[in-house]
Parts: sequence; structure tokens; C-alpha cells
Amino acid sequence: MDFAVSLDNEIERNVTAALAEDIDSGDLTAQLVPASGIARATVISRESAILCGTAWFERCFKQIDSSISVTWKAADGERISPDQLLCEIAGPARALLTGERSALNFLQLLSGVATKSRQYADAVAGTPAQVVDTRKTIPGLRLAQKYAVKCGGGGNHRLGLYDGILIKENHILATGGISAALAAAEAIAHSAGGRCQFIQVEVETRAELEEALAAGAKMVLLDNMTLAQLREAVAISAGRAILEASGNVNLDTVRGIAETGVNRISIGSLTKDVRALDLSMRLQAHG
Repeated sequence: MDFAVSLDNEIERNVTAALAEDIDSGDLTAQLVPASGIARATVISRESAILCGTAWFERCFKQIDSSISVTWKAADGERISPDQLLCEIAGPARALLTGERSALNFLQLLSGVATKSRQYADAVAGTPAQVVDTRKTIPGLRLAQKYAVKCGGGGNHRLGLYDGILIKENHILATGGISAALAAAEAIAHSAGGRCQFIQVEVETRAELEEALAAGAKMVLLDNMTLAQLREAVAISAGRAILEASGNVNLDTVRGIAETGVNRISIGSLTKDVRALDLSMRLQAHG
């Protein structure tokens, strides 16, 4: 999948759904404003954060009225401060009011994801480890949230079930063991015509790790292991496989996990437990 092309299509789909959900048969309250009225508005940040979601924000207004202009004073991925001016908007007053909530919803949510990702990325800075997201995303906003993770300095795990194989405990049980599951996965990946980006297997013990490595595993997920077990796993692997730690990861524990020498740390809360950024949009009518 071409992520950039898919993302542009996703922005259009996300915004279309959001506006349909909010406006439906028409914005009744916006009719309080004269139809000919023109206005300007500004968006201000109320806290320190990483900005993300500008394309979604702008698309919300452009879908309602293509004459609306948005002038950005900051870009996705940039650190922003309290009371910082983020953008200026100009256009028909009714359209600005109608698009306000949906536009801010995207900007607040995605900035919240990017900000949390940056906190984790900063926490592991200087170690070999990269923080990565998971599939624990808000339904319908998968690519948007994964984009926000990247804006915050994190990395993306597989985008979905279609572009990577992650062999977990139930898959191992169903196929008769780690070695059998890996062999079957190789055949599936080969038949997928290049669609499968990687094969990863989950292990919980040293014995399972050793079996996975002996079977040729190139990516291993170390599930809920202690720091001592993670260090042991790094020593056993000795660079033969990319090692990813998962489970019980938070800002208090992530640095210690990173210092064990693992390559990646997957964190579901990057996209699952998100606090939206506090933003304010103020309108000033001028016609």
C-alpha cells in the first residue's frame, strides 16, 4: 500500500463521514448568521503539544465551502506552546461555524496522539529502541492515528491484517506449535504477492524464543516479560531477529524496557487512550 496516497483518500473519507454525522440535513444554528456574512477566525493552542491533523482540519472547511482559506502558522509535527496562534481562517461566516466542531475534533484528537507519541519517543531517546503503535485504534480512524504517531516521532506496526502476519498464542495453538505456525506463515506470505511486509511471532518464555529462532523467525514479539527476561532474550537472539517488547508499558517503565536492548516497544495506549488537545477557535465577523 502507498501510505501517502491512501492517507489522502482516508482524509476525504474521514471528513465526509464526520460532516455527514454532524450536519445531516442542515445546520440549523448557523442560520442565525446572515447568509452573506463573511468572517475571520483564529485557532489558539491552550497547552504545550505536538500539532497534527492540519489536513483534516482544512478539508472540513473546504468541503463545506471551497472559498474558505486557512493560513497555518505551524505545521504537523511541530512543538506548539500555550496561547500560540496555530492558524487564521477566512470565509463565509455560516460555513466557518458549521465546520468548526468537526475540524477541531480532528485537530484535537490527532494532536493528542502525536503529543503522547512524542512523550514516549523522548523517553527512549538514546537507546536502540523505537516506540511503535498497534491496531488498538479508534474504528474508522486507523490511518489518521498512525499518521499522528509518526508525526510524534513513533513508528507504525502493521497497518492492518492485510499487510503483515503476527502469530499470537491462539494461532500457535491452532497450528500445532511455533515451528508449524512459522512454516505456514511463510507459505501464506509467499502467496500474498508482496503484500505481506513481515512475519512476527509472539513468545512468552525463553523456550518459545529459542524455538522461534531455531525455526528461522526474523521478528519476535516478547510478551509481558520482565526486564531480566528481556535482557536474556536480547542475549539469546544476538541480532538474529528484531525483538519487540509488549505489555505493561507506560511512561514510568518504557525507559527501562528500552535499555534492555530490544529493537521496538509496542504501545497500545498511543492510539487507544488518548486525551484530546485543548484548542480554541474564535470568530470575528467583518462583513
